[in-house]
Amino acid sequence: MTQRPLHPRTRAVHHGIRRSQYGEMAEALFLTQGFAYDSAEQAEGRFQKVGPDEFIYARYGNPTSRMFEDRMASLEGTEDAFATASGMAAVNGALMAMVRPGDRVVSARQLFGSCLYVLDILARFGVDVVMVDGTDLDAWRAAVTPGTRLCFFETLSNPTLEVMDIQGIARIAHDAGALVVADNVFATPVFSRAVEQGADVVVYSTTKHVDGGGRALGGIICGTRQFVREVAEPYLKHTGGAISPFNAWIMLNGLTTMDLRVRAMADSALAVATALDGAGVRTIYPGLAAHPQHDLAMRQMGTGGTMIAFDLGSKEAAFAALNRLALVSISNNLGDAKSIATHPATTTHQRLSDADRATLGIGPGLIRLSVGLEHPDDLIADLLGAIG
Repeated sequence: MTQRPLHPRTRAVHHGIRRSQYGEMAEALFLTQGFAYDSAEQAEGRFQKVGPDEFIYARYGNPTSRMFEDRMASLEGTEDAFATASGMAAVNGALMAMVRPGDRVVSARQLFGSCLYVLDILARFGVDVVMVDGTDLDAWRAAVTPGTRLCFFETLSNPTLEVMDIQGIARIAHDAGALVVADNVFATPVFSRAVEQGADVVVYSTTKHVDGGGRALGGIICGTRQFVREVAEPYLKHTGGAISPFNAWIMLNGLTTMDLRVRAMADSALAVATALDGAGVRTIYPGLAAHPQHDLAMRQMGTGGTMIAFDLGSKEAAFAALNRLALVSISNNLGDAKSIATHPATTTHQRLSDADRATLGIGPGLIRLSVGLEHPDDLIADLLGAIG
């Protein structure tokens, strides 16, 4: 491999390859749950200390999974990574592995419903969980007291696309001795600079843009080698949160085209958001100059991303528009090659009370749109026709 720094698009194709003795061009799928040893002594030694290219059991690690981990760590700019069975396994593993009863966790309240559920579990087990408005640095300063264990937030909130100031939150957290855990799924590894901006641990649902085809579940935790191997891995390998080798192989193949796909999606998202906004629809998109954190989004990512939210005022209007869509699918995934719309109040955030949804800005008329790879003119025609 050349010694000059490689572009992330190139690293997403080449980094972390482990070729077998056959010299295969495509990444090999090691579809095995276990590994044989040459001797009982070798088995004993491996259980005492696993070398960098040695494996014990697929729940602990696998050559295909390790290729995916190495490649994602390279893209994210971290020392190491651990691939998980799903995005929520990554969130749960990163948080649960780090805290114990009495620890303080400060989190942005603008979160995906399942992330809120994990924080509820932490609170149930004696962790002091404090929720703040993630866009308000003064609220972070007031809540992050000395000894706080970690701060958690989505860099772009789901589904209302509020942008968190990674550098600002990281300064507050680090001054108090806390670690920063950032859920970066909406920002994608293509536009992410979260580690450079102060995040200590970055988690993804690779089910989304990394796979990019809606085929398989996966997640990943990126961080220092010490955190990944000494904190996260022991928890995940003993509680069963590791990715399957087959899914890791799918994610590896997704990474090869991710840069091209995600940039095309973001370009289309800007065109779609501009058209919706121009038609008088209340549109939330960080790439629009009217977005409250537009300048911050441009500094952090350089783009508005692939996700849009728009509000039609009522559940009835939202459902009518969703049911008239001909090209955009109704589903609750995102980051797919196919554009997807969902109604958060009755799906991803239905567990919350009306008051809690209102606090988060999730009104009955809000629709979340994941922009895919269709031509933006076709998406605009479908959406404007459905809105009527």
